Amino acid sequence: MSDNHVSRRAVLATAGAAPLAAATRTPVVVSNYPQVAVPPSADPIKVVTTYKFDPHEIEKITSGSPVKVEIQMCSSQEEFRLKLREAEVVYGGVRAADLDYAPKLKWVQSGGAGVEGMEDKVRKHPFVMTNYARTFAPGISETAMGLLLCLTRGIAKYYMPQFYRDKTMKPAGTVKSDHHTELVGRTMGIVGMGGIGTALARRAHYGFDMRIIGIDAKPLPKPDFVSELHDPSYFMKMVPQVDVLVAAAPHTPKTNKMFNEQVFRSMKKTAHFLAMSRGGLFDDMALVRALKEGWIAGAGLDVMPKEPPPAGHPIFECPNVVMSAHSSGWSPDRQVRLIDLFADNVRRYAMGLPLINVVDKEAGY
Repeated sequence: MSDNHVSRRAVLATAGAAPLAAATRTPVVVSNYPQVAVPPSADPIKVVTTYKFDPHEIEKITSGSPVKVEIQMCSSQEEFRLKLREAEVVYGGVRAADLDYAPKLKWVQSGGAGVEGMEDKVRKHPFVMTNYARTFAPGISETAMGLLLCLTRGIAKYYMPQFYRDKTMKPAGTVKSDHHTELVGRTMGIVGMGGIGTALARRAHYGFDMRIIGIDAKPLPKPDFVSELHDPSYFMKMVPQVDVLVAAAPHTPKTNKMFNEQVFRSMKKTAHFLAMSRGGLFDDMALVRALKEGWIAGAGLDVMPKEPPPAGHPIFECPNVVMSAHSSGWSPDRQVRLIDLFADNVRRYAMGLPLINVVDKEAGY
């Protein structure tokens, strides 16, 4: 080996400043996140995890790498920490207390999209973290439209079986027309134009002829299906304009409870609120007041600040809310995308190509 050879481990230890050019091969999941490249090495890649991969998943992850990939699945925390001593890659995440057992750790693939629970020691550690941003977006965006249609088309009010048991289903012709509104021509405002926001904007515009206004903290290119794209300073100007207001941003100190009483009071009385990313983005008690007192028409929630919400939570007293149990990202197809993305990143890691979905640990997403 020549004296000027730079190992994969050495570059990862200093990676993260300026993003490098993307590889020519189209990634499995397109990302706006920074990418970090590492030079190739012939050393075996040791991956440690507590996740139980299926045999066919292990085959997919390891088969694309030009060097040997050793995946060690641990059954206990003790075994995990023991194997960490030789691992340079972790799948699923690490805690601050684990870092003392991981002297060779260079890359962590988070098992989810959100990383808001990151401890300070983890944030400051030089390892590169990648996440699953955008991988959950197809199912979440479909659920968002489902929740919205339940509200706008009167499905939750008149037609769901639980309401039929309460004898509130009404025959055709007796339902007031203003209990059924259309999405065509309405405006949707989306806060957070990452995976969820972009997928939802595309479905709402092309599928329901809605006008889209987006807000994001990053300087993103405006998609053709988005009418306007602004930075966060435009938020309170957008709120009174929209018929559907969507929380799709990551949960950070800057976004914590950004959907609060002031926001709900500023919305149209005919507008609906959708919470699809993290429950910490909205003040649930302010939302309850907005729903009960008629500040807004209704809400569709896949997330809550506390999950599951306690049985006595007043949100359950609101007839103009529809909820799912933070389950919108689930599907067999999602699991395929998760493994495909990790396999692609393992291949990239081995070949010195840019990693996909690198997290800005200071920003928290």
